[in-house]
Amino acid sequence: MREFGIDIIKGSVRSRTRRPVYALARVEDGEITGVEEVTGFRLQRLLAAEQPDILAVDSLQEIAADQRELYAFLQALPPATKLVQVTGGEKKESLAKVAARYNISFNKSDPYAEARTTARVASLGAGVEVIAFENTTDIVVSRHRSPGRGGWSQNRYARKIHGGVLQKAREIEARLRGAGLDYEKKETKAFGGFSRVTFRVVAPRDMVPVHSSRGADVQVRVAGRQLDRIRFEPLSSRPRYLIVGLDPGTTTGIAAVDLDGNLVLLSSSRQMTMSDIVEELYRAGKPLIIASDVHQMPYSVEKIRRAFNAIPYTPKQSLSVETKYDLTAAFSYTNDHERDALSAALDAYRSLQNKFRNITKRVQPGFDLDEVRARVLRGQPLDTVLADLQGVPAAPRPAEPVAVAPERPIEDERVMALDGMVKRLRSYVQELQEELREHDREMERLRQSLRRARSATERKVRRDAELATKDATIESLREQLRGERRRSRRLKKRLERIETVAKIEVSEDYTPLKVLDSLTREGVRSLQEGIGIAEGDILYVPRAHGWGRGVVKDLAGTGVRALVIGGGPQEPPDPHLVRVAREAGLPLLPADTVKPDIRGRTGAARTRAIEEAIGEWEEEQKEYRREQEAERVEYLFKEYRSEREKEVRRGG
Repeated sequence: MREFGIDIIKGSVRSRTRRPVYALARVEDGEITGVEEVTGFRLQRLLAAEQPDILAVDSLQEIAADQRELYAFLQALPPATKLVQVTGGEKKESLAKVAARYNISFNKSDPYAEARTTARVASLGAGVEVIAFENTTDIVVSRHRSPGRGGWSQNRYARKIHGGVLQKAREIEARLRGAGLDYEKKETKAFGGFSRVTFRVVAPRDMVPVHSSRGADVQVRVAGRQLDRIRFEPLSSRPRYLIVGLDPGTTTGIAAVDLDGNLVLLSSSRQMTMSDIVEELYRAGKPLIIASDVHQMPYSVEKIRRAFNAIPYTPKQSLSVETKYDLTAAFSYTNDHERDALSAALDAYRSLQNKFRNITKRVQPGFDLDEVRARVLRGQPLDTVLADLQGVPAAPRPAEPVAVAPERPIEDERVMALDGMVKRLRSYVQELQEELREHDREMERLRQSLRRARSATERKVRRDAELATKDATIESLREQLRGERRRSRRLKKRLERIETVAKIEVSEDYTPLKVLDSLTREGVRSLQEGIGIAEGDILYVPRAHGWGRGVVKDLAGTGVRALVIGGGPQEPPDPHLVRVAREAGLPLLPADTVKPDIRGRTGAARTRAIEEAIGEWEEEQKEYRREQEAERVEYLFKEYRSEREKEVRRGG
């Protein structure tokens, strides 16, 4: 594979006067083949001429000022060239940290060193591919010049141009059919042929056997369809290794750090099953070590360790609280369970730091340190691991003795051996050629399978759209079900309170009381919705502040038997409230006389005390009515006497 790595030496893509100048490093099969200084225009020409597999950058800001320019840059790249950002996608990290994973160091102030490092880490699988186009390609065949008004030969000239567009469109259509690609065609007719033909091909741009071109009369533009948002896909699908700490219990704490001690995952939950924990860790990476903060690993932690076939780690003695605080001082956590899990992971990492340092010293640059450390921790010798990753035998072959003065027979034997090697190589070449033909046949079979798979994919897309509609309907019904369940819970609580009141009503010694939060319309409405107010009920209100004449009359109208007013002897009822209650015929009973036992929204009082209090109120009510009647008679008498005096004066 060939990789290009670039880094800006001077200038900026945002500047109109100082355009960027790049340091360009070429890497082929892991070896640096050259470094040079190029302009942006020169870089585009080199990419088009050499078509490397990867163009690696440490930041997209070095090649494009905004998203529009990035789309244009990607459109201009050769179809087979991938744009790779080695520092990550949405969540970026420094180039130095990425290079350290492969035991590579460089001078950060040297653009050429950064370009070399960028290309090398990309060749080792670091970074993410920048994807900006869908798997659909648009091909537009159109006129390269306008017919204009012209003169006597205008019709012949226009017919020539439109005929050229027609001929070019037929050539492109033949290529698409030959490649077995699905497409849609749209034509714009004109005098003598077509003025514009558009193909929408269901394939990525690198699979379309047509390239942009310009001729005297016809131009062809090939472009992929842009995604609404730039997408990043990792070059390497291998998950990163993790050191995981677990704190089991009612609340499960999970913490994971990578092999460099960086925090990757920290969470806790009261509702996590074993499968939930395994899924959470699987999404974060590949657990290499499962650690506990106690000397004897809990059984639940051991089960999770076996699920990943990870290396167990327990401290020599259970970690103290002070040790846990020291280990986790540089991190933030929300509870003790996260602290315990994080301290277990960090303690395991601390115990391996010296071993990791020794491995780093013995490993040459260019190896994936995480993979080397993981294999060494699993028991493989370092030399075997390095040889395996480099693709050479671990043990060197013994050196053949060198003859000081070779004789003729030895040379003859060597010639014979070489002749036998040539025969074997020729036979091997024939086998490879037969294999190549078999591969060609297999490739043709796969092309046919691909065409069938594309039609199946279209059916799946239509089915997915139907499923999305049904999922939306299901979600709406679920929301209605949740609302009905909430309503059911409210009604169930109301029924329980009503049953509590009913149980008290069964007793002859006690009379139930319904608690009214306040003597206001809102309080009455709340009680009516919660328990209900029926004729003959006795209500209890802790304080009569904020009362209104209308509320008292409404309660009297519902047939409430009495209203118990809270407070003490030092807080007698409001005289105005007493007068309004007597006018409405609603008995007001003082709480210090009834002595109610209140529990939440309900309560109870002795029936005898209530009857005596109501009797006393009724006696006072009779006296009040007699006084009212006497006042009314006295008022009538005064009115009558006043009228008589007026008549006497008029008669005199």
